[in-house]
Parts: sequence; structure tokens; C-alpha cells
Amino acid sequence: MRLFPKDLKVALEKRKKDQSFRILKIGSNSIDFSSNDYLGFAKKETIQKEALKTLKKSAFVNGSSGSRLVSGTHELHCEVETFLADYHRAESALLYNSGYDANTGLFSAILQKGATILYDELIHASIRDGIRLSNAKAYKFKHNSINDLKKKFTNCSEPVYIAIEAVYSMDGDVAPLKEMVRFSKENNCFLIVDEAHSNGVSGSKGKGLLQELNLEKEVFARVHTFGKALGCHGAVVLGSSELRDYLINFSRPFIYTTAASLHAVATIKAAYQELKHTNAIDQLQERIAYFRKKMIENNLGHLFINSESPIQCCLISGNKQVKKIAKHLTENGFDIKAILSPTVAKGKERLRICLHSYNTFKEIDELLRLLATFV
Repeated sequence: MRLFPKDLKVALEKRKKDQSFRILKIGSNSIDFSSNDYLGFAKKETIQKEALKTLKKSAFVNGSSGSRLVSGTHELHCEVETFLADYHRAESALLYNSGYDANTGLFSAILQKGATILYDELIHASIRDGIRLSNAKAYKFKHNSINDLKKKFTNCSEPVYIAIEAVYSMDGDVAPLKEMVRFSKENNCFLIVDEAHSNGVSGSKGKGLLQELNLEKEVFARVHTFGKALGCHGAVVLGSSELRDYLINFSRPFIYTTAASLHAVATIKAAYQELKHTNAIDQLQERIAYFRKKMIENNLGHLFINSESPIQCCLISGNKQVKKIAKHLTENGFDIKAILSPTVAKGKERLRICLHSYNTFKEIDELLRLLATFV
């Protein structure tokens, strides 16, 4: 009896040969420069206590008991969706169990046969997967390039959708949002912006880059996730009431999955309440500025992608080499992950350094000092 197909075994062996084989590791007690917990909310006790207070006021159950369309919709789901729509100045909001579910659920549902989707070449894998599940024609354009977007737009069949991220997850750089909005309006395109890595970090009280620029009313849909700066789990699609109705009726990852538990939803609410008055955003911005300054002082600037976000990427070509340097840093007490191809393009392998409000200036100094000795 064959217990494992030969072609799958070959694929695994190729990963090992390419130095791109992935394994799961339990989180360490090293100095955190790898997690997306930018504001330290994942460990914040006040959020935990506030979530428990909310649960005590609700008819608490361990599980939601079904999908949102069957038995899983609780008044807390609706309350938090209304809150999120108001906080992010949207007409409506619809919760999803994760950012991956939100993106696959949104793109696979709206991209009908005959439609066209233009997407940034560095767009997140979840959006690519949502596009693959659709029947639309899809074309990628060069990263953050309005000129290439214009070229790809020629002869596109309507409706035309454009997909970008506000802050790109693997480069940490920012999309030219004003130009993208202008192009979309002038050409009757439907712009979709993933704010996963700007939510909680950018704008007044962490409302995101679109709101910071007063552009939130100019886009078709926004996706905000809660597993990064908010320190919890889940995501929301923000848009018109018609979009919400459409997704409830046609978005398969929403329709055919058990609704988020009340504990998860209460934690989202508590994290946003914390976001209203935290000083962690200012602390984070101070550390980003300090890191950029010290990076130049250590003669490392030429290795880093230009980024004003918490994501600072040091390009080190080759899976073997970047893994070696990450191992050296780990052995010196720093939790930093190597990002390997094929997750990023071959030759663009990197150390993805994530900054947090709780990282000390001394930790940043020591990290960059060590890095300068290894590269």
C-alpha cells in the first residue's frame, strides 16, 4: 500500500534541496523582532479583561454553533460590525474569520466572468488565491507603478477592479494611494485596498492610511485585519451596504464556515477600545525613526528597502545565506525570521525585521551592530 504519493515526495525533496523547506517552531523567549504584534496588544491584559467584561454581558457560549446564515449570528457580531463601520467611516462592515478568508471571500465573489482584475505584482497571496478562484481576466502590474498600470489597463473589459495593499507585507513600503484613487476615478475602476499592515499603525488612532488621507469614500472596498497591530484574530470588509448584502449572498468563505466565536469578536471590540487612547502608536513611530537613523549610521542603508512602516527588510540574496545570518542573530538572542524564495522572488530573499512599540532603543542598537558584522 502506498501511503504517500511519489510526486508529493519529490516536491518536498526539492524544497529541502533549495533550502526552502519550512518547519513549525514554537515561539521563543528571544527579543521579538519578527511578530506582527506591532503595538504589543496580543499580550495586553487590559484588552483581555475588557473582552471578558463584554462576554459577561452577553449570552456567552464557547462556540458560535453555526455559520452566520444558520445559527451563528449573535447580536455581538452585529454590534461590532456597526462599531467598525463607524470607526472606519464606512457605510457597512462584514466580519470574516481571518484576513485570508476576507480576501479569498471578497475577490472570488465579486470577480465575475467578463470582469478584469489588475493587481500589484507584490500583492498578498490571499488576494492571488481569491483571484484564482474567480472567472475574471487577471493581469499584474509592476509594483507601485502607475505607468505600468495604465499600460495594462488598455483594452481591459469592464468592470475593471484594481487591487493593492496600503503597506506591503514583505517590503514594508507604501502604495501611491492618491495616484491610485485618481486613476480609478478617472477610468471608472473599482479600487480595493488591503490595509492589513496599516490598520492600527497608520493615521489618527490607527484608522489606516486611507482615512489619514481622507480617501476612504473613494474606494470600492477596504480589508482591515486584526491579527497584526490589533493583536487578536479576524478581519472585516468595509464598503457599501450593497457590497455587504452581496457578500452575505455570494461569498463562499463567509457562507460556508462557522461564525467567529464571541470571545474572538469581544477581543476585537476591546482592542479597538484600547486603540482609542493608547500611546503605543507614538512609541512605535519613534522606534521606526530611530531604527532608520541607526541603520544609516551602521552603513546598512544600501541593504534595506525604503520603508517608514514597522516592516524593515534587509535584502540578502540566497536562501542558504539569509538563513545563516538569521541563525547567527537567533543565537545572539534576537527572534528574526529569514524570508525565503519562493515566498519572495529568487534573489530577493531577506531578513524581515518587525519593529514594535515595546522594543527598546538598546535592543535596536545591538541588533544593528550585530547585523553589520554578519553581512
